[in-house]
Amino acid sequence: MRTLTDFEKYVIEEKGTERPFSGEYYRHDAPGVYCCKKCDAPLYLSEHKFQAHCGWPAFDDEIPGAVSRHMDADGRRVEIVCSGCGGHLGHVFEGEYLTEKNLRHCVNSVSMVFKKREVSEQGNDAMNNTKHAFATFGAGCFWCVEAIFSALNGVISVKPGYAGGNASDADYKKVCAGGTGHAEVVHIEYQPELVSFETLLEVFFQSHDPTTLNRQGNDVGTQYRSVVFAHNEDQAEAATNAIKALTDAGAFSDPIVTEVVAFEEFYPAEDYHHDYFARNGEQRYCALVVKPKVDKFKKAFASLLK
Repeated sequence: MRTLTDFEKYVIEEKGTERPFSGEYYRHDAPGVYCCKKCDAPLYLSEHKFQAHCGWPAFDDEIPGAVSRHMDADGRRVEIVCSGCGGHLGHVFEGEYLTEKNLRHCVNSVSMVFKKREVSEQGNDAMNNTKHAFATFGAGCFWCVEAIFSALNGVISVKPGYAGGNASDADYKKVCAGGTGHAEVVHIEYQPELVSFETLLEVFFQSHDPTTLNRQGNDVGTQYRSVVFAHNEDQAEAATNAIKALTDAGAFSDPIVTEVVAFEEFYPAEDYHHDYFARNGEQRYCALVVKPKVDKFKKAFASLLK
């Protein structure tokens, strides 16, 4: 995560707004990719940008899966945030007929960083980024779940964190107390051409017990619930179908209690949680709980590993 200035924190984390016509990218027209200022995830291509004469950068499309939407608290406007880190971008508007797509993402310049096409195409090229997607799962302690999904071919990154509650409560001690509404989750960026969402679901259901309500082993509480935070209707339908298929096949002796709910925002966990198993493999919990699960997963899904 990039360190933010006070003004960047005001806009990106506190949902503020920069003054109209003041942003760096308002009249910007170079070829390249506009990325999230906080987490560097690609958001928009320069081809999506158009001049709306509104005072802020405007885009009539987005990189698939990069931007999430939800209503403002007053119910008047639709906020847009980075799907990777939940950082505030601006608002989205329809029905203005400013372009053929009839869509305007009104984005704060300060929420973005621009990468020239020749730079962005080194390593991960811009067009490949258009094929990236996101999935968010809760399956117990995120130390274990992160280690499992990180090993899959086609998975670009796995971030541990919190979803299902408010930003003010996205804190490990508060979440572990069980009263924030958050679930411990992993936020996965992946390439659908290499690993499908259905495959991710298969790994999800086979790597934890989806029949224990608010519990995984000795970890007890709503923060450990089994949940799929669907980023779109296709993911919601795929998760619902997977649950039905597993139920019809009698895959588990007890009923599946996995929740399927709409994704709203993801809040990254504190830095020391990231790559926890890789960095703390000898720690007692990792050795006794995480490692056996990871080993079992790697044996079952050997053909899908990196």
